[in-house]
Amino acid sequence: MEQHDASILSYKRLSASHLSSNNQPSKSASNKISNMTSNMTSSIAMETIGSTSEKLPEKRNDGKSLTDVISLGELEENTLHYRGDVDLGMKVANESLGLEVDEATNKKLLRKADMFICTMMSVVYAVQYMDKQTNSYASIMGLREDLNMVGNQYSWVGTSFYLGYMIFEIPSSLALQRFPIAKTSGIFILLWGFVLCMTCLPKTYAGFIVTRTILGILESAVTPAFMLLTSQWYKREEQLLRTSIWSASAGLGAILGALIAYGLTIRNAETLPMVSWRLLYVVLGVITIALGLVFLVHVPDTPATAWFLTKQERLLTVERIRTNKQGFGNRHFKMDQLKEVFMDIRTYLYFCLMVAAEIPNGGIGSFGSIMLKDMGFSTTKALLMGMPFGAVEFGGIVLVGYIAQRYQRRMYAAMFSYCLNIFSGCLLAFPASTHAQLAGYYLQGMAVIGWICFISCVSSNTAGHTKKVVTSAICMIGYCVGNLIGPQTFIATEAPHYRSAKIAIVVCFVICLALTIALYYVNVRANKLRDAKNEKLDPSFINSEFADLTDFQNPEFRYSL
Repeated sequence: MEQHDASILSYKRLSASHLSSNNQPSKSASNKISNMTSNMTSSIAMETIGSTSEKLPEKRNDGKSLTDVISLGELEENTLHYRGDVDLGMKVANESLGLEVDEATNKKLLRKADMFICTMMSVVYAVQYMDKQTNSYASIMGLREDLNMVGNQYSWVGTSFYLGYMIFEIPSSLALQRFPIAKTSGIFILLWGFVLCMTCLPKTYAGFIVTRTILGILESAVTPAFMLLTSQWYKREEQLLRTSIWSASAGLGAILGALIAYGLTIRNAETLPMVSWRLLYVVLGVITIALGLVFLVHVPDTPATAWFLTKQERLLTVERIRTNKQGFGNRHFKMDQLKEVFMDIRTYLYFCLMVAAEIPNGGIGSFGSIMLKDMGFSTTKALLMGMPFGAVEFGGIVLVGYIAQRYQRRMYAAMFSYCLNIFSGCLLAFPASTHAQLAGYYLQGMAVIGWICFISCVSSNTAGHTKKVVTSAICMIGYCVGNLIGPQTFIATEAPHYRSAKIAIVVCFVICLALTIALYYVNVRANKLRDAKNEKLDPSFINSEFADLTDFQNPEFRYSL
């Protein structure tokens, strides 16, 4: 006999006559269930011990694949079900069902998640941002001259990275669903660190473009992985602040990266093993490889396997995040959830928002140091002047994230962010004053707030693991499209002012504000309709929070605002 989960069950559907008027099973129904499960358990045990010739059916009576027992009410007569199509946390959820998490324990578990998970994600994200910014630093350290870049060739350096990112976004997201999240992410980090080191080798523009494209491919898994990890470890009301923290760490990466680039630039070139901009890639690549090794051994794939939690703490952690109604994940790709992705208007709003928000990011990310140098600063001064941008990004994002979480109004935070970005974009685009342009440049560091609000929306407001993975992938494709377009708005013939690019920044943030208001309206309306209907899941639906239901399938789900 094939080895199956010990929880294989076969129930007869409870008829309405077995239920009392308050929808609770009657005494006779309870006795029937008890006798049925007892007899069946004995039957399964005897079958496992004494029978090798008889195999369990691989299909239900209706021809569908076998799935786990979730609800007594949904099962058909003489139908076998086994664990295999529900959440990875279902086994632990069965053990934790009924446990209570008091306030002191809740705070203790939250501190552990912050210490071991959020801290590691923050460090990785800071290093990833440094890796992305190497082009911006290297562009004023001799990269363009050494590789004989002319015209708009440098614009394509930034575009090529996001081209690779976009091409591999769906495969990397599917890999995160199919394989353990932390281990898969760790391997991607190791590989991108190696490729970053190899970026010092190309002697031609074409070779350099190839390495940047491969680097984009390998970095495509990080943000989707962190979105999934955040939804695994934190309650929905906690996710925005934690997403803000690990995203804001990009600001710390900008500061540290600028300091490393500055240190290499002021060194006597004769004392370095290679030119400074090439050595910059090696230094950051080695840091990334070391971090990838730590990530592999440090981060667990789910809270149910966390090495830093006791068995009791694992059960309590599962119980703590039960209210998310999202579980830990499911490694089966479900076509019904895929169809639902494209039936959900939020998918299209997320995509358009990502494109509009990332056009400014793609341009400033690639041309930030060049813009500072064109304002009249020297190479070394321009590198140092980039540091306040990182400080504004980190401090502003964490502050706004904290306020938004305290009042549970992330959409208001996004609207505030885009209003601020419209103002800062105008400062950057229209005044002739260098000081006004510099202020506008620094305030662009706050642009990430809106982006954070929306990726936290994907984590919090998208249930069903296949749906969450695909929606995240679509969002990140939008992210890539915006970053592909961004550098192309900086036209070489418009240097040093790049007026068209700066006006495009303002227009994009106006679009973002309009789309944010639309998304807020969609979620408010959906919640009101659900409240009016007041539908509930079948009372016999046990552990529905770990049944891998989508937000459409679960009438008790409410969208975070």
